[in-house]
Amino acid sequence: MIQVREATVEDAPELVRLRAVMLASLDGTEPAAGPWQEAALRSLRTRLAEPAGSLVAFVVDAPHQPGALASAVVGVIERRLPSPDNPAGDTGYVFSVATDPQHRRRGYSRACMQALLDWFQRRGVTRVDLRASAEGEPLYRSLGFERTRDPAMRLVLPDRMLPVKGA
Repeated sequence: MIQVREATVEDAPELVRLRAVMLASLDGTEPAAGPWQEAALRSLRTRLAEPAGSLVAFVVDAPHQPGALASAVVGVIERRLPSPDNPAGDTGYVFSVATDPQHRRRGYSRACMQALLDWFQRRGVTRVDLRASAEGEPLYRSLGFERTRDPAMRLVLPDRMLPVKGA
């Protein structure tokens, strides 16, 4: 039986490491080390420490590797405006679903996802969104996720904290 547990603040470094594993799986290249890792670490430490917070992670410990994680999923409850198909407005969002390559194909991601979906349900969330990689889509479909008709778009605004080039 797979033992899934809710992540603690002490798991934050491993959650950041697994986030890099997930990002690398999207395009085949390891993400560059940089300030994003320290920012992610700070954010996770702060948000995982909040009692009854809106962010949670579920993890499976790596067998025979104390302190290491084999798999993790991170989710958050977002407050959105209510709509006809989501009268409460609360929406679950799943991100950073990752299993260390040496621990794949053992059901760890599925177990973590099921724990997260149960957590959303206990918190009254009835709508859960995610963006699926081609590799992850079969898992998500087997859990009941369906493609939506709304195409995602993104705009990246300049960071006011960074110096402007040429200035």
